[in-house]
Amino acid sequence: QVQVVESGGGLVQAGGSLRLSCAASGRSFSSYAMGWFRQAPGKEREFVGAASWIGGDTYVSDSVKGRFTISRDDAKNALFLQMTNLKPEDTAVYYCAIRRNPYGSVWSRASIYDDGYWGQGTQVTVSP
Repeated sequence: QVQVVESGGGLVQAGGSLRLSCAASGRSFSSYAMGWFRQAPGKEREFVGAASWIGGDTYVSDSVKGRFTISRDDAKNALFLQMTNLKPEDTAVYYCAIRRNPYGSVWSRASIYDDGYWGQGTQVTVSP
């Protein structure tokens, strides 16, 4: 049974940093694209970025580019989101998602994760 668990959220002041972790279990996900999403209260879910299963390629959205970095450790079946220079508008529940099927050339499109494996989310709150 696949399980996806996010951790590392919390309360931080604006300008601070947090590192989110996503731990997956149930199988090896080294051949699966993995992504981060977030959802703020009253807003639609937003695609933050993703990591390809090939060669360490990563993508982050324009809204976080230059502040957030995505990485993965396949030996640990883990995905990370390093967040720096956090802003109040980054406040949201952050979710990890794993594409349901392995491989594939498309990995940086939000829609490919719709039917994937999702965690319960971790809350990130950035105070002014």
